[in-house]
Amino acid sequence: MTTNQKFSTYPDQMDHTKLVVKALLIGGLVGAGTMLFLAPQSGRKLRANLQKKTHELREHTAETVKDAVSQVKSRTHQIKDDVRGKADDIQHQGVDVLVEQLERISAAVEAGMKALKNSR
Repeated sequence: MTTNQKFSTYPDQMDHTKLVVKALLIGGLVGAGTMLFLAPQSGRKLRANLQKKTHELREHTAETVKDAVSQVKSRTHQIKDDVRGKADDIQHQGVDVLVEQLERISAAVEAGMKALKNSR
């Protein structure tokens, strides 16, 4: 797997996480509303239960969003560390290639100077 292929999956994962959170929210709202309206209760009791369930759903949603944000932050830090590691590897490889090329040039210059000296 190339680096580009590896990193191209991260936005897909974040889109998937957003979709799951939205689905949970919508499903929770529909389920809670259906349950409350189909239950045989008085108007006052229904409103009290609706308020309670709304509060519970809000807390559950806040926890879910907090968890999703935490996962995204963690994954972001991991990606950042991976990118830094790859950048460091590439930098070291570049330095190694540069040193190797400088050694070749130095050897060629010395060989040229030696050949010039021998030709005189």
